Amino acid sequence: MIITVTLNAAIDKTLAVPSFRLGRRHRAVEQTSMAGGKGVNVARALKALGQPVIATGVAGGPTGTRIIEQLTDEAILNDFVRIREESRMSTAVVDPTSGEQTEINERGPAVSETELQLFVDKLLYLAKGAAICVFSGSLPRGVHSDLYSELIKELHRLGVTTVLDSEGEPLRLATWAAPSVVTPNEREAEELVGHEFADDEDRRTAIGEIAEMGASEAIMTLPDGCLALVGEEGDQAHPRRLFRATLEPLEPVSSIGSGDAFLAGYVAARYAGRADEDCLRFGVACGAESTQYFGAGVLDPREVERLMGEVSCEEEPALPLRR
Repeated sequence: MIITVTLNAAIDKTLAVPSFRLGRRHRAVEQTSMAGGKGVNVARALKALGQPVIATGVAGGPTGTRIIEQLTDEAILNDFVRIREESRMSTAVVDPTSGEQTEINERGPAVSETELQLFVDKLLYLAKGAAICVFSGSLPRGVHSDLYSELIKELHRLGVTTVLDSEGEPLRLATWAAPSVVTPNEREAEELVGHEFADDEDRRTAIGEIAEMGASEAIMTLPDGCLALVGEEGDQAHPRRLFRATLEPLEPVSSIGSGDAFLAGYVAARYAGRADEDCLRFGVACGAESTQYFGAGVLDPREVERLMGEVSCEEEPALPLRR
C-alpha cells in the first residue's frame, strides 16, 4: 500500500481563458473542478496507474466534504480527519494562446493541536500496512514546521519508505530527518541549498548538497525531465549514481500538477520494483502525459508506456559527497 499525505487539500478549479489580461473581464472557454492538493493529485495518478493507494490528511467544512465526496466518486480510497475550519479553494487560469498560467491559492484552514494529533494517530495506524508514504505540499496554519520531520522519523521506525515533496522551512527541516527520497523542483532546490543555479554544474552540485543534508536519494524535477541522485552510498549491489532523464516537452494543454504526476510515476515504478533508470523514465513520461489534460493527476497509462520509450536516461559523473 502507498499512502499520500495532503494537509492542505483543496477543491482545485482550472479555467481556460484565451488572451487573459489582468483588469479585464473574460469568459472561460473550458473549465474543470476537482479534489486537489499535491498529495491528492499524486493519489489520483497512482490510482490511474493501477497502484494500491490511500489518500489521507485533513479536510473541513463543506469544501472538505466536497473533497472527500469527489475522491470517493473517483474510487480513490481515502481516510481524512475532519477539522472545524473550512478547507481551501484554489483557482488556476490557463491562457491557451500564450501558454501562461496564473494560480491563486487560498490561505487554507488553521488546524488545532487536537485535530493534528488525530491525524498523526491515523497516519501511524495506516503506516502499519504501508510500504511507501508520500508527504506532499504545504502545511496548514497552526502546524509547526517540523511536522514532516517528526513523521518521517516515526515512519522510518516502522520500516516505511518516505518520499518528501514540499517547500520552504518544512522541506529544509524534513530533509535533515533523512527521508528516503526528496523531490524538489528547481526553485525549491535553490531555496533548500541557499543559492541560485547558473548552470548544470550548479544543479549537479545542489543534488549532492541535498544528499549531504540527509536525503538518501534526491531528485530535482526540471521542465524537460529530472536530475536524480539515486542508490545507496557504499552499496555495491545498488551504488549511488547520478542520472539525467529528459523528454522533448509536449505541447501542453495545462502543466498544472505535472510535478505531482512525475512523483506518482516514480513512486509507482519504485513500488513495482523497477530499476532506477526505469523509475525515472516512467516518472518523466507520467509528468509529460499529464500536461495533455485539464486537471492535476489525470493521465492515460497507455500513453505513459508509449512516451516512456522516448525518454532518454543518461548517467552523469556524480560529485563525491563529504559525509
